[in-house]
Amino acid sequence: MVERRLHPVTPFRRAWAPVAVIAGWAVHDPDQAQEQLTRLTTTALLIGLAVIVPAAALYGFLSWWFTHFAVTETELRIRTGLFFRRTAHIRLDRLQAVDVTQPLLARVAGVTKLKLDVVGTHKKDELAFLGEDDARALRAELLARAAGFAPETAHEVGEAPVRRLLHVPAGVLAVSLVLTGATWGSLAAALVVPPVLWFATHSVWSVLATGVPLLGAAGASSVGRFVGEYDWTVGDSPDGLRIDHGLLDRTHETVPPGRVQTVRIIEPLLWRRRGWVRVELDVAGSSNSVLVPVAPREVAEAVVAGVLPGVTVPSALSRPPRRAGWCVPFWWRGYGIAVTDTVFATRHGLLRRSLSLVPHAKVQSVRLTQGPWKRFHGLADVHVDTGAGKTVTARLRRAPEAAELLQAQADRSRTGRREARPDRWMA
Repeated sequence: MVERRLHPVTPFRRAWAPVAVIAGWAVHDPDQAQEQLTRLTTTALLIGLAVIVPAAALYGFLSWWFTHFAVTETELRIRTGLFFRRTAHIRLDRLQAVDVTQPLLARVAGVTKLKLDVVGTHKKDELAFLGEDDARALRAELLARAAGFAPETAHEVGEAPVRRLLHVPAGVLAVSLVLTGATWGSLAAALVVPPVLWFATHSVWSVLATGVPLLGAAGASSVGRFVGEYDWTVGDSPDGLRIDHGLLDRTHETVPPGRVQTVRIIEPLLWRRRGWVRVELDVAGSSNSVLVPVAPREVAEAVVAGVLPGVTVPSALSRPPRRAGWCVPFWWRGYGIAVTDTVFATRHGLLRRSLSLVPHAKVQSVRLTQGPWKRFHGLADVHVDTGAGKTVTARLRRAPEAAELLQAQADRSRTGRREARPDRWMA
């Protein structure tokens, strides 16, 4: 077993930790920080900098020096900690994704961060930073080992080939954000609420405390999404679907094979004339949530077929009976359900339609609920729970239909799990 260190540029990243502690104290208690700062003389300030800067540099160097990682026959071992030692044992057979991330400054320095997605954990372990070539070679080796290749041949497998399925042009992404209701809603709130507060309170601090977060939300829903989803590319690979995106910070993610629990096809009102949809997903044990930010429906469905092999998106869904309007006036028309040989599909929403697809093999439990008002009208809801901790619901179904659906879905789920393909890399 050969232990390796991270890239030599890593100490510069970790040297900011002591500075961040001081900055955090200043933000937490600004009055005390300002009082202490006014007491400092120029000589004391220079002496403080002469102590803090070398101390921060020493901390960064020592934390880098005491960080090692090694790939053994069964696990990736990461040892970290300057004062408190921590050793992470990441079993290779539990590894489900290795994402490559390059923040803007890391791209300038030519280094890369590896994020490791492991089954059963919510927080990703990471190796930050590695040289670009070293990171890609290590990623390929880890994925090959996770696929079952022998240790002596895993490093020779190399990176799996990628076949491009989708690329989102920048112009299409920009137009889709302009046609998104959330963008205009947050922008309207940022422009309307601060003036109203000013006329009501004449307090600058109240206006700033409210206006700045609203402007930040407006920026995050428009400019932030454009920067994050810029140059979105989806490719098919033996180790799963590859997703590359980002204008400033580049991210290379992998959707693990067999780990997708739910796929949602979202169709905002202003996108329908152009035939665009957005595809989101729930992956067990992973935070990856967007598969396609915007694309024509037929292209998006082709990508869905890549992440859910053998699944055809149903086009005709059954609405609830008209008496459902007594339980949910008007909006009941947006509900629908379809069950095929491969998926349990439900739809909700009128202005922003959302079609959820759950493969039968991924259903963990099925429940039927019926409140007093729904019982009076002979209606019930059927809930399908997935392995990602999420629930998909068929709402306002006739009570006999719901009871039959409950039993039939339980049988389909058992059959689906028996016939499901193994969740193995490159299988």
